[in-house]
Amino acid sequence: MLVSILLIITCCIIIWRASDGFEAASEYLGRNLSEGVRGATINAIGSSMPELFTTLFFLFVLKDRDGFAGGIGTTAGSAIFNGMIIPAVVILVVILKRVTSYVEISKKVLLRDGISLLICELVLIFILGGNSLNWTHGLILMLLYVGYASYMLISMKSNEEDENEEEEEEEEDDDEKGFLFNLLTLNLEPVFIKDSINNKKAWSLLLFSMLIIGSACLLLVKSCEWLGDSLNIPIYFVAVILASAATSVPDTILSMKDAKKGNYDDAVSNALGSNIFDVCFALGFPLFIFTLIYGPIEMNQETVINISELRILLFISTFIAFIIYISNRKMNILSAILLLLIYVLFTIYILGRSIEADFANDISFWLNKINNSLDSFRFWKN
Repeated sequence: MLVSILLIITCCIIIWRASDGFEAASEYLGRNLSEGVRGATINAIGSSMPELFTTLFFLFVLKDRDGFAGGIGTTAGSAIFNGMIIPAVVILVVILKRVTSYVEISKKVLLRDGISLLICELVLIFILGGNSLNWTHGLILMLLYVGYASYMLISMKSNEEDENEEEEEEEEDDDEKGFLFNLLTLNLEPVFIKDSINNKKAWSLLLFSMLIIGSACLLLVKSCEWLGDSLNIPIYFVAVILASAATSVPDTILSMKDAKKGNYDDAVSNALGSNIFDVCFALGFPLFIFTLIYGPIEMNQETVINISELRILLFISTFIAFIIYISNRKMNILSAILLLLIYVLFTIYILGRSIEADFANDISFWLNKINNSLDSFRFWKN
């Protein structure tokens, strides 16, 4: 058990370090996107690569219903982490470091990304309600993200940004440390980008970072499987808490960087945009590919119950967080505490479900009553 936990922590560190390089490359390639749009698309996709790889490996390594449960556990758990922990951390960091006394987010960004996320989560609840899943479910989820990304790109205003002198100085310092040191510590940006960056260097950095992230995610999946076996609990519960937190580290780091620069819209839109990517593409694409190759995924009743309640819990948590966002645009310490409290309660519930605690079973029963009432709207099941 201890070895599995240490491996998960190691994977978390590797994903974090490699994601820095991925984000540097993706930020350059998306340099002409306007503020807020970049956070919701390029930054969100870049920081959500771990969720995509982890879900792919959960499905293709385990190749059964546990694989899908682990995948949806990772994406949904990560979405809750992103929606609660990241904005809370952003608020606390800038306030405690006295950068500002509050964080103010554009109402347009909040409404655009918040409503889009709630719609995507409603669709997720609606379409994933049966015992069998096939490629059409994955396709619908992917098309949702394509529609969201297309709207973002069409509605954006071109925005050329100058390079940050501070970042250039940091890169020069990194070069002095040496090629081997940077490679071993996964400080990939100075390895691929020395004096200046161009499209070729950016793509090389992007692809190599993806290779490292993918390898770490494969190890993360196996570590979660081993931990679940040693604790004798379904891998779903391990994925919801540990795998989701590990894959959300890049989102947290990126949002903190944006917040320190005063880019609060990007900091929050990255978190919300990452959730849309996680719910739609990071889950939809693996589901689409897997079911095309191996056929429909057949789930037992326990798995159906677990993922049904998680989807509904995700929507409820997101809706509450959305109310906190829009009720006070100047988010302060109280806003951060409320968001953290939502995540703590969610974690307590998942841990309670893993050990069959009475309070958790009562909540599970209530969540599944909601899911059962939605069955009348799932016309393909009638």
